[in-house]
Amino acid sequence: MGLLTRAYILEKFGVRLTMAQLATLLAMSEGTIRNQVSAETFPIPTYKEGAARYAAYDAVAEYLDAMSEKARSMAA
Repeated sequence: MGLLTRAYILEKFGVRLTMAQLATLLAMSEGTIRNQVSAETFPIPTYKEGAARYAAYDAVAEYLDAMSEKARSMAA
C-alpha cells in the first residue's frame, strides 16, 4: 500500500508539501498544523526553507500508511 500512497501524494502535490497543501490532504486547518508544529506535537516531520515550512511527501505517506494500519488493527 505504501507505494500507492507515495505515488498519489507525489502526483498531486510534488516532492514537498506546503502547510496549506498538508492541511488540505489531512483535512485539518493550517493553523492547527502550525500550532502543533510549534508545540512539537505534529506527527509528521517538517522543515523550514527560508520563511516557508514544508513536509516531505514520503514522510506524509509514511504517516498516512501508519494510521491506516493502526485503524485496520483496531478494527480486527
